Amino acid sequence: MKKRLLLPFLFVQITFSHYLHAQNPVDKFVNDPLLKNANISIQVKDLKTGKEIHSYRANNTTIPASTMKVVTTATALEILGPDYRYETLLAYDGKIDAAGVLNGNIYIIGSGDPTLGSSKMGDSHFLSKWVAAIKAAGITKINGSIIPDESKFDNEGANPKWTWDDIGNYYAPGIYALAYLDNTIRVTFKSGAIGTTPEIVNLNPQLEGLTIENNLLSSRISFDSAYFYGSPKSMHRSVRGEIPANKPGFVVMAELPDPGLALAQVLHKTLSDQKIEISSPPVSMPASGFTFPTSTAVRTPLYTHYSAPLSQIVKEINEKSNNFYAEQVFKSLSLSRDAVATNRRSVDIIRNFWRARGLDINQLFQHDGSGLSPANSVSAAFLTDIMEYMYKKSKHKEVFFNSLAIAGKAGTIAGFLKNTPLNGKVFAKSGTISRVRSYTGYIIQDDGEWVFCVMVNNSNGNSWQTLSRIEDFLVDITKR
Repeated sequence: MKKRLLLPFLFVQITFSHYLHAQNPVDKFVNDPLLKNANISIQVKDLKTGKEIHSYRANNTTIPASTMKVVTTATALEILGPDYRYETLLAYDGKIDAAGVLNGNIYIIGSGDPTLGSSKMGDSHFLSKWVAAIKAAGITKINGSIIPDESKFDNEGANPKWTWDDIGNYYAPGIYALAYLDNTIRVTFKSGAIGTTPEIVNLNPQLEGLTIENNLLSSRISFDSAYFYGSPKSMHRSVRGEIPANKPGFVVMAELPDPGLALAQVLHKTLSDQKIEISSPPVSMPASGFTFPTSTAVRTPLYTHYSAPLSQIVKEINEKSNNFYAEQVFKSLSLSRDAVATNRRSVDIIRNFWRARGLDINQLFQHDGSGLSPANSVSAAFLTDIMEYMYKKSKHKEVFFNSLAIAGKAGTIAGFLKNTPLNGKVFAKSGTISRVRSYTGYIIQDDGEWVFCVMVNNSNGNSWQTLSRIEDFLVDITKR
């Protein structure tokens, strides 16, 4: 009799236990064999009520990769506003005589604009406008030089928390008050038989004084596996790795070592082509053997160049995960408080801003603006708090929301959740570096609105396997 009673009880107990497990997406996720040894931080909140509905180590900090960009962009929008435009000033010192000879220098004074000559946005004809402004001032000859003035940023260049493997490559360029061509140089190689060293056949732009130690190999691969190395502003670079064999014109992008100097050189050439003689070649600031006028020397404005609005810049950062744009914006935040921008001061400004709004900044360890540094660490709770703030309290909600990538549709998550019920319903920032996968954003459906953050470090599988588990988790939490 007892046995007959026990069996139905066990069946009900097992069925109920299975039901509970099936209804708990967090347990299913963190107990997956692929993730059981990983460092994970999760938080999901109902946007309408503010109630936390899923959580796992939400207050524990985790490497965020590019989800750190939402901290940078949200802060920039709140402090600077979406209509903010960077200014680059063209000016001169000295005097222009009756014959149109400028006995002085022309300065390009930067403030961090990432869009000068950028392939992403901005005025592609800005140089012709600068030349027109110089001509309009009556200048026909310059007894001096074209000088890039980068004094509004410190001279650190590469972030000290970046890894040597990244520094020197196009996705981790030096950050200066003057940026040009996305701070990127395109190096064209002609590769031969497998095992041979490809030949460098072109550099765009040309940068006087640049040398590249070529240690590349032609191989059987079909993709770019070349990495450039070099310290900030150094005109000596080395390249290692592999590119496909037997390619007559294979292009690899690298960091442009001295973008301010490159910009000054191209302006010098453009003016020379217009028959405006310049007595001295462009120089980088500071430069050995060159005496600069005193800081009190009067400079007369010639032309002010304005960037695209911050709203467009933020969209490029969040939707396309543009590291370079993110770092220029991050560092330039210092200029909202100080005369000279530094990474450290920008971190202070960000932390103070969010502390004043009630966020727990003890859960934020930020060293850069893009998330490239593996030294960054932040909790899921902190990121969801920022995302919730921007959705519910910010007057720039629409600009921020529209800057995010869309699952299955646009940006860095165009392939994410594509063949699921969440296709087109997740608006988020992704983050991926070695052994890191993370996502933060919004899920917007007819029956609910959620803000979420999922970060996974050091799973037992590869990056694509981890992504698949995150997709399953997000689908599971929205099932009714």
